[in-house]
Amino acid sequence: MSYLDKIDACNAWEPAAFVPFIRRGERLGSLRYSAAEELRRWPRQFRVTETAVEWIETPDDFEGCTLALAEVARGLVDEGVIPYLHGEQYPVTAGGRESARCLVDRACAPFFGMRAFGQHLNGFVRTARGIEMWVGRRSADRKLYPGRLDNLVAGGLPHGIALVENLRKECAEEAGMPPTLADRAVAVGAVTYCRDSDRGLKPDVMFCYDLELPEDFEPRCTDGEVETFYRLPVKEVAEIVRETDDFKLNCNLVIIDFLIRHGLIPQDDPQYVAIVQGLRSPLPSSDQRPTPTN
Repeated sequence: MSYLDKIDACNAWEPAAFVPFIRRGERLGSLRYSAAEELRRWPRQFRVTETAVEWIETPDDFEGCTLALAEVARGLVDEGVIPYLHGEQYPVTAGGRESARCLVDRACAPFFGMRAFGQHLNGFVRTARGIEMWVGRRSADRKLYPGRLDNLVAGGLPHGIALVENLRKECAEEAGMPPTLADRAVAVGAVTYCRDSDRGLKPDVMFCYDLELPEDFEPRCTDGEVETFYRLPVKEVAEIVRETDDFKLNCNLVIIDFLIRHGLIPQDDPQYVAIVQGLRSPLPSSDQRPTPTN
């Protein structure tokens, strides 16, 4: 296996298997053909064709659109099409968080193929032996990726909360970190990927952070989502990423990005340019319309 394999796994999707979800000429999501068919039960709201699903009866205001979409989401959950509601509201947007047209429950975003945002933090320590990285093991009762390795801090980014505030919250919940320490995290960019998952399409944006931690720091999970923590030599973490499937899939990208920035993947690696480019994969946009399948 290779780093590029992990990037490719996060970008495995076939555009022709999806149709755009359109509101007033703007692509807000991407639906599997089977998901598009589910929306035929709301014919006054959605026009379903072979090439697109158009939201035709759409309120003008933000709150009205949010309520209308929530009603559809509840219907899909009641029918068992979507297994549950998460309770966090994500922005529905073709661009950044600031250009949200309405909100959707976090658990429903993949069904509609809507863009989702998260924050992932690499916690590391500089020692006489070299860089060591803190990683967590997800609790066995997690709905997604139970028992898999994870970044020290990682979480979704709901609508209406600033990045700095959400990062403080996640650092406190997942690692028992005080705000004074969380505020030392350095914003180092973003990773993007688009993957066909069991729940639908995930065109996701992960804001990435590095935090150099003191030698005596010991993470402590306060929300039950992490089973245990490990502090490992970064070369061992790199080997786990490269050679195994032990990490939650998208966490691989955040660690690979760390390895690139810290010079731990050399520039003369034959796959270096492909790796760098693959960490910022393009997301579906309004000008991308798939060719209908026969």
